[in-house]
Amino acid sequence: MTVLIIVFLTAVAVLFSGVSHQGKWARYIGIAGLLVALFVSFMPESAFFLKYKSMYEYGPNTALFTKITLVITLLLFFLGGFAFSNHRSHQSELYALMLFAVCGGIVLFGYQNFVTLFLGIEILSIPLYVMAGSNKTDLRSVEASMKYLLMGAFATGFLLFGVALVYGASGSFDIYKIHEFGVENPKNFMFIMGSVLMLSALAFKVSLAPFHMWSPDVYQGAPSLITAFMASVVKISAFYAFFRLMTICFSGVFPSWINIIGVLIIITMLLANVMGLAQTNAKRMLAYSSVSHAGYIAMIFFGVTNVSTYNMAFYLFAYSLATIGVFMCLIYTEKIKRETSYNAFKGLAKTEPLLATAAAVSMLSMAGIPLTAGFVGKFGLFAQAINTAPFLVLMAVIGSAVSIAYYLRLIMAMFFFKESSFKTSEKVSITYNIVAVVIIVTIIAIGVYPDFFTLQFGLR
Repeated sequence: MTVLIIVFLTAVAVLFSGVSHQGKWARYIGIAGLLVALFVSFMPESAFFLKYKSMYEYGPNTALFTKITLVITLLLFFLGGFAFSNHRSHQSELYALMLFAVCGGIVLFGYQNFVTLFLGIEILSIPLYVMAGSNKTDLRSVEASMKYLLMGAFATGFLLFGVALVYGASGSFDIYKIHEFGVENPKNFMFIMGSVLMLSALAFKVSLAPFHMWSPDVYQGAPSLITAFMASVVKISAFYAFFRLMTICFSGVFPSWINIIGVLIIITMLLANVMGLAQTNAKRMLAYSSVSHAGYIAMIFFGVTNVSTYNMAFYLFAYSLATIGVFMCLIYTEKIKRETSYNAFKGLAKTEPLLATAAAVSMLSMAGIPLTAGFVGKFGLFAQAINTAPFLVLMAVIGSAVSIAYYLRLIMAMFFFKESSFKTSEKVSITYNIVAVVIIVTIIAIGVYPDFFTLQFGLR
């Protein structure tokens, strides 16, 4: 909880920094606060907060996912100077909202109670509704905000209805007491219906089809850095909350919901990869890519073992790094060309080879090419699920093969055109080049030596 308090206070400081100099120092304050929070996350939790254990517990898994989230948020903040250059008048608000959303994610990592779960989801979601519509002169951004708000409210209704049914059946909000009730009463109809409704609400948050309808439009309409935040930090937070909910609370009624998740995974992988092939806009393609990865990650529910949490953390970290690697390239291109079609990227490697290489390595990692972090992450998930759901693994392998096609289209646009449409004077900042190097090295290092991940986050 110490980390949560530090991030919250940083968000408040960033917000009020906008009073002077139009938030000129907001990004630097945010980076400083995140670095302090990351340092503290490696320390044992203060005994003072043990009194709140029934609502929130900062255990080893909570610490791991908190560290991952802070690292990814730090990288996004480093990209913010260029990405938010047209938001000078309210950039402090955007940075503050990102940090408030991170607070919601940290709450979701350690919730012990449905009240804390609901608070975490809403603290995570409400800033996103605002950030999605922050580009007020763009109608697509306004549409993204409204669509996300309406669909989010709809999902919240499902969540609360499910909570009401589960509470009505079990008489408790505590996830471990609910687990005990489920084990003792696996046929309770009200309890099962509540679990299915809550599953549906969390499936919306992680963008599993057919609950993904908001994703393509919101991802395309929102400012690109905010889209990267939603595709990485938000997915990390929502997926771990989803995993804890189903494997702790509702493990007693496992047969009642596992087949539903299996069907959602099949629909997600088929629909997202086919739609990804049909796109001509890189940003919209990445939206469908994000949906397809939700299908891969959801395979964590099959063949659950004591290393499942580690496998999920590894995959989410690898995917989030790759997401930033592609989006930093997209942010630069969008600023220069005012569009994100495949044609806008033609010849980028001629003028910005490091940026293009980071994007290419990231997309190869997303596709699961060997010697990248994405390959190791997918191998871990598929190896876990192969004995209990071989058909799903087959579908996932086919989906990964199909995804190579739409990733290669963007790679070919960047690298295989003799003439570049980018002017040599339009150079990317040194910060972007540093982040590009970090992403390339980390993706390959983890792909070649997976134990580097455990060393990186203090698991050994």
